[in-house]
Amino acid sequence: MSRAVVEAFVKLHEKGLIYQGSYMVNWSPNLQTAVSDLEVEYSEEPGALYHIKYRVAGGSRDDYLTIATTRPETLFGDVAVAVNPKDDRYAKYIGRQAIVPMTYGRHVPIISDKYVDMDFGTGVLKISPGHDHNDYLLARKLGLPILNVMNKDGTLNEVAGLFCGLDRFEARKKLWSDLEETGLAVKKELHTSRVPRSQRGGEIIEPLVSKQWFVSMEPLAEKALQAVEKGQLTIMPERFEKIYHHWLSNIKDWCISRQLWWGHRIPVWYIAGKDSEEVYIVARNADEALQKAQEQYGKNVEIYQDPDVLDTWFSSALWPFSTLGWPDVSAEDFSRFYPTTMLETGHDILFFWVARMVMMGIEFTGTVPFSYVYLHGLIRDSQGRKMSKTLGNVIDPIDTIGEFGTDALRFTVALGTAGQDLNLSTERLTANKAFTNKLWNAGKFALQNLPDQSDLSAWEAISAHKFDQEEALLRLPLPECWVVSKLHLLIDAVTTSYDKFFFGDVGRETYDFFWGDFADWYIETSKARLYHKESHLIASVAQAVLLYVFENILKLLHPFMPFVTEELWQSLPNRKEALMVSPWPRTSLPRQIHSIKKYENLQALTRAIRNARAEYSVEPAKRISASIVASSDVIDYISKEKEVLALLSRLDLDHVRFTESPPGDANRSVHLVASEGLEAYLPLADMVDISAELQRLSKRLSKMQTEYDGLVSRLNSPNFVEKAPEDVVRGVREKAEEAKEKITLTKNRLAFLELTVLVSE
Repeated sequence: MSRAVVEAFVKLHEKGLIYQGSYMVNWSPNLQTAVSDLEVEYSEEPGALYHIKYRVAGGSRDDYLTIATTRPETLFGDVAVAVNPKDDRYAKYIGRQAIVPMTYGRHVPIISDKYVDMDFGTGVLKISPGHDHNDYLLARKLGLPILNVMNKDGTLNEVAGLFCGLDRFEARKKLWSDLEETGLAVKKELHTSRVPRSQRGGEIIEPLVSKQWFVSMEPLAEKALQAVEKGQLTIMPERFEKIYHHWLSNIKDWCISRQLWWGHRIPVWYIAGKDSEEVYIVARNADEALQKAQEQYGKNVEIYQDPDVLDTWFSSALWPFSTLGWPDVSAEDFSRFYPTTMLETGHDILFFWVARMVMMGIEFTGTVPFSYVYLHGLIRDSQGRKMSKTLGNVIDPIDTIGEFGTDALRFTVALGTAGQDLNLSTERLTANKAFTNKLWNAGKFALQNLPDQSDLSAWEAISAHKFDQEEALLRLPLPECWVVSKLHLLIDAVTTSYDKFFFGDVGRETYDFFWGDFADWYIETSKARLYHKESHLIASVAQAVLLYVFENILKLLHPFMPFVTEELWQSLPNRKEALMVSPWPRTSLPRQIHSIKKYENLQALTRAIRNARAEYSVEPAKRISASIVASSDVIDYISKEKEVLALLSRLDLDHVRFTESPPGDANRSVHLVASEGLEAYLPLADMVDISAELQRLSKRLSKMQTEYDGLVSRLNSPNFVEKAPEDVVRGVREKAEEAKEKITLTKNRLAFLELTVLVSE
């Protein structure tokens, strides 16, 4: 990669896109290096605003300007004092001279410029272009000199006079103390400032003018903007295109030289003995640099390399092609893999890395390095906070994998919405670990209920079932037709979501189908077939469907959960290739919407019966009788699944009746409406001991009434309503409403039971 980095630097220099110069940069005193604008993080921090007198030269003691600044130590670098031309308070001083405090009478001009904010501080601005980005730009516009008062280690230099050698923050304290002693300090007030801190080290950044290497970015950015406008590059989610466009439209030249040795050495050599570093040689290596130098300065010339290194983002920007053999464009990897289809990365480095890769890719290869950029969110803690050692909320992925498993962690992270930060919590990880376990157990169930591999006739029977044909689907029993149809719908939906890069939707849709439809319903339904001792054909159909649906679920989940799905796939019989290289499920497979609706009726009926059993606290093992009432066409398909209904609802198979009219004991039964045109009657005597239930409910009603009366009494008390906190009163009202609803339900239940007893008598 070093060769590619050097080649990129040389080519950009040959095109005039790399230059050296002394400009304002962000300087890290502790790290002793320049850092880019994007590596500076601003935070609102408490500080102080210092009000200082600047006497007007040639005036009386009352002729002075008060300047408010957050960094008084930079006043030694003042080159002018500015006021707004519309500010009548200071119009008389424009064109005169101000005396910079503590500088032995150094004078600077008082100028006017509309840039000055009349409402900030006192409306008077000290211009220190060597230590402020805005002042630097203003000084360059107005032709003012640049005066630096600080060393690279954050101490003041000889320009600061008696303060020379002091650390910038120590100097601030001493300077203010001296200003107070000399009567030049007006006041010091609390003030919140936007403090620039190094992303790498956390220290406060110092703006300094320094000689560095820069890349001219406008020509590169223009091509990168056009790539998006022409549709050559798509950024997802779409909202990040605006951020991309804003950054590239307002781009500044990129300071690429660093003094911290963590990158590639800058391929520039200077001539020994020459004081000026304006004379330099750009070359691919030291031998080439020496040869060029000898051609210009003779055989005895001595050279030395620039001590700086390149910003690591410079080399990172070349990654899409430098790793493939570039600058050798005939390299096999480069020819085969460049450009690629998609880059997936965090939204926080859209400009740091993505935009720079796009710019460099277009510049050096003539094409974008990838067609799509998929931006994921950042991983935060359960409270949405950024992870940090200070907060102690860092989640170590290795520890997380050890506790929850790799697949559970991958699945949790992948379920996040594109571009949205994800609050990673133990609850989410625990839930997805349970999902992984559920998948594993479903695999065990399938394996345990498939024929032995040596039973060739059984496997021939299973292989004979084809689910990609309409007529074959129509021949399936209702539950099998339902689950296969739902699977085919899922494959279409998931494939579309994958194509649109809606990965979160893929995960959620597959999760819901596997757990809600396959595991909770079809696996339970299949037990009525698999354990059917009278017909091997019925069991064979269930085995074929079980295997077909499960292996396709593994395919859909494999990108999310590669380890558990591959392990399960390899365990299935007759696997000739790995899941990783198996073909994706075919789309536009047949599905039966009518069968889906019919099975949903069966599900609704099952749920209604289960709810009634729970409501009356029927023991799980107890079988009850039931009368199913519906039209003849509904009875036709429901009755065919009598065994399934009995298995799922814990009904007594010998006492399940199907009829088009209510049974004779309807008045002594619990009436259920499962869906329109589908009802059930459950004999109450089958479910509960009516006498015991009457006693239990009567006691429960008495207790609930007492609790309700107590709540109402509190609400009727003026002392409570008027003096208690509003949220407490609201809570009591909600409890009272809830208690009232429960009392009503219990009374209705009692009335029903009493009526049942009367009818029986």
